[in-house]
Amino acid sequence: MLIKKQPFGTLPGGVDVAIYTLTSDSGVSARITPYGGIVVSLEVPDRDGVFGDVVLGFDTLDEYVDHNPFFGALVGRYGNRIAGGRFELDDETVALAKNNGPNHLHGGLKGFDKVVWDAVAMETAEGPSLVLAYTAADGEEGYPGALEVTVVYTVTEDALRIDYCATTDKATVVNLTNHSYFNVSAGASPTVLAQELMLAADAFAPTDATMIPTGEIRSVAGTPMDFRTPVAIGARIDVDDEQIQNGGGYDHNWVVNGAFGDLRLAGRVTDPVTGRVMDVLTTEPGVQVYTMNQVGRGVLGKRGALYPRRGAICLETQHFPDSPNKPAFPSTVLRPGEEYRSTTVYRFTAV
Repeated sequence: MLIKKQPFGTLPGGVDVAIYTLTSDSGVSARITPYGGIVVSLEVPDRDGVFGDVVLGFDTLDEYVDHNPFFGALVGRYGNRIAGGRFELDDETVALAKNNGPNHLHGGLKGFDKVVWDAVAMETAEGPSLVLAYTAADGEEGYPGALEVTVVYTVTEDALRIDYCATTDKATVVNLTNHSYFNVSAGASPTVLAQELMLAADAFAPTDATMIPTGEIRSVAGTPMDFRTPVAIGARIDVDDEQIQNGGGYDHNWVVNGAFGDLRLAGRVTDPVTGRVMDVLTTEPGVQVYTMNQVGRGVLGKRGALYPRRGAICLETQHFPDSPNKPAFPSTVLRPGEEYRSTTVYRFTAV
């Protein structure tokens, strides 16, 4: 295994930021920066053993600071949306920034994707790891409680594993995830529309026009949300369906089959061109699938590549959106003395 640390840039306030390259004995490698805990690149082999970068991103730190649509970032304190930017906790109203229309999104104006995490790289039995730590102050972005967070990225022989842990000194809500945008063709195909998606989910959470769940958990049967058997991502992405129209494509939470807390398969993406297969395993109850619907004319990314609309797919393992306002959803409340733990694995093979 190999661990390499290099300069990545300097923030406007003068803080120097590094980038770490973690490479396993098999050659699988990830480049990760403590700024936002961002996965800048992830190199995995295709069916012919040719390595390619399967995540979207930028070449420089400045680009991530200036206009990053959450490429590769750690998202928190609450990933996804909270309706109206507010919720009740222990009979008190918590007010948050409304940074997504009428709603709160991905932790607010300066979420975990925009802070510099403390970083320590180390060798482990599973492979090279990067341990990131950050303490969010009580009241940061409106959230109660000082939250101590540790996230460990580990590159194994065939996967990127992410382990999350958090504790608080006051009741709060927590929903952490990684927001990598995947194109498992590594650029062989400009969009993901021909790639096949399978989701181990019998149900999803329908949304209103602002992408807030209605509270219903609906069967995927007979809907464009049915990916229980592999289907091309683009096969039904523009059908005349209210849910598809709400998101401009897919931007919904699926309820992962199996027991919340068990590490189990949530989804699989297969690229017919290169043969790469990405399995997503998680302990979380849900996975938000987003098909890069809102990028206008595209985003200029690494090595001058233009990432077009639907040029990637995100599989954000998580608790459900707006859970603080939906008592029937799995709770995201964390209290003093408790420990938040979550694991997600992005595992790669080829066919």
